[in-house]
Amino acid sequence: MQRQILLIRYKHLPGKQVMISRNLAIVIILVLFPAVLFYIRFKLKLVVSKRLTRPLAIFVTVSLAIASGSFVSAQTTPQSLKDVAIPKPDNLGEFIKDENAAIQLGKSLFWDEQVGSDGITSCATCHFHAGADNRSKNQISPGLLAQVKDTTFQIGSNPNYQLTLADFPFHQLSDPKDRDSAVVFTTNDVASSQGVFNTEFVDVVPGQPEDVVTVQPDPDGFQVNGVNTRRVEPRNTPSVINAVFNKLQFWDGRAKDTFNGVNISGNEDPDAFVIKAKTPSQLEFTQIQLENSSLASQAVGPPLSSFEMSAGGRTFEEIGDKFGDVKKPKKAGQKLARKLGKKIRSLRPLAQQVVAADDSVLGPESRFPDTGLKANTYEDLIRKAFRDEWWKSSNMIIRVDPDTGEPTIVEQPGGPVDTNEYTLMEYNFPLLFGLAIQEYEFTLVSDQTPFDKFQEGDTTALSEAQQRGLALFNNNGCNFCHTAPEFTRASARLSNGSVGFRGGFFSIGVREPTDDPGSDGTGRFKSPGLRNVELTAPYMHNGGLATLEQVVEFYARGGNFGGLGILDGRPGPGGGLTDDLLNDANKRADLVAFLKALTDERVRLEKAPFDHPQLHVPNGHPGDENSVTDRGDGTATDEIAVIPAVGGNGRTTPPPNFLENPPNI
Repeated sequence: MQRQILLIRYKHLPGKQVMISRNLAIVIILVLFPAVLFYIRFKLKLVVSKRLTRPLAIFVTVSLAIASGSFVSAQTTPQSLKDVAIPKPDNLGEFIKDENAAIQLGKSLFWDEQVGSDGITSCATCHFHAGADNRSKNQISPGLLAQVKDTTFQIGSNPNYQLTLADFPFHQLSDPKDRDSAVVFTTNDVASSQGVFNTEFVDVVPGQPEDVVTVQPDPDGFQVNGVNTRRVEPRNTPSVINAVFNKLQFWDGRAKDTFNGVNISGNEDPDAFVIKAKTPSQLEFTQIQLENSSLASQAVGPPLSSFEMSAGGRTFEEIGDKFGDVKKPKKAGQKLARKLGKKIRSLRPLAQQVVAADDSVLGPESRFPDTGLKANTYEDLIRKAFRDEWWKSSNMIIRVDPDTGEPTIVEQPGGPVDTNEYTLMEYNFPLLFGLAIQEYEFTLVSDQTPFDKFQEGDTTALSEAQQRGLALFNNNGCNFCHTAPEFTRASARLSNGSVGFRGGFFSIGVREPTDDPGSDGTGRFKSPGLRNVELTAPYMHNGGLATLEQVVEFYARGGNFGGLGILDGRPGPGGGLTDDLLNDANKRADLVAFLKALTDERVRLEKAPFDHPQLHVPNGHPGDENSVTDRGDGTATDEIAVIPAVGGNGRTTPPPNFLENPPNI
């Protein structure tokens, strides 16, 4: 249990507050109270009846047990994020041969534009700014997750709209302090991240970064004058920095903490199989489990999404009955992941992007000033990173029936020749991809904030305003959902792994559940970590708040909608935070100041481990919401923002945050 803090003001320390563990207070009460009674009985020789001493002895025994447990708990509760161990699977060594090589592979795959169907969209395309996304053009999605699907745009009449601060918040009240005041404007639109165009997957060409696709008219409204724009995801992009501490991934927790080597579903998919080589010529289907691996589960999701990285039709369910005494998998692999493995295996890593010579992970492999890494192919990196049994087969391949999707292990001395034939490395690509990216994301921990330094004993690390803000954060219950030092109750340390209240998933009245059902149909969403929150606007699962001031105002009034969750019944108009916070602008400013104390300067300046290769980011389309240019195939011409390669020493000046300098990045 995370330590709860009591704030006590001493007359000898004017304006200062001393933080005492509530557990320690319990120790004091439970130990000192019976001790005083015994002192009265034995030292002062006062008469105490036997009827009292026997239960008193029992009380003391129980008290000491509880107190000692509380004391141990207080002593072991982490104060700084440095005190929290990174949760890792115990059996990782059964898969990874060289951890450093796996981190190199994972960072390459995460930032490589060749992973996307269009040859330009990478995992990092939506996670390049403090692990999140600061783009503001063509970043609106209509209410696609609503109970009654909504494909109309209310913020901007069409996609390719340039957001401005005046568009926020998405739920505007005549009195921002009163949740029940007249609504000036409200929308189920979402500020999120643009991904790929709506296309249908045909095939890959090994060695070519772009998939063969056919353009399809967009069914969800991502068009301007009949020309497809890039699609925008239906939920806001969270940061991948510190995501290693989450028990589950995605806003709705659908990426499970057990990785099955195939998809995001973990143990919930009993038909997820990979293939293991007992010898290079003896392959067998098998099932695997890696606990504490929600990052790997999450990693294999976006490459399948027709909004994020993939052309449509790139997934494929396989069917079958038995493989000897082993059930033949219905989902032995994914068409996308196998096809992606076939495509990318022979590509030079980061072939289209410059990698800084002093990149903290990839520097020794950089070809700076040329693009790409020294390794000729991704196959070279995979061989270094993973144990042979997950990628090495001699003359054995996996043939997938193009009609039924049924996989068969066959002998093919000449190697795969058809597009439905796969090497072991290609077939197991979801496993390799997920674990490699997880290894990289294990390193993305921001534990050098002013708050961490303050917790470690540096009393000057937080300003007086930030210390007052910390007190407000604790006294107003913010620390219940955003429990330090991870600043989320959905962490692996605190969560029970459910998508409900005890798992760190809450309904706080951002929107009605009919606009987005969340994790369980009641509008619950994962409580996100708050570290570096200064850099990761817009906020909430719908991206409907643009500033931290708007966030504090939202909580102070008790959310946007009543009857939805934990804020109801709290003090304040409509069930919000304390009245003094609601009505005192100075206190709200102190709370914002504290939130900014959760910024790690290494993240702000992109210093190691947060440095990265060059990235070409689609940033909407030339023109506006009413006009785009057709590049000749029914899709709009891209406007590309170039994010420069940054080495381990980082930038000298930070990049602008959301809406600070639109549309530049």
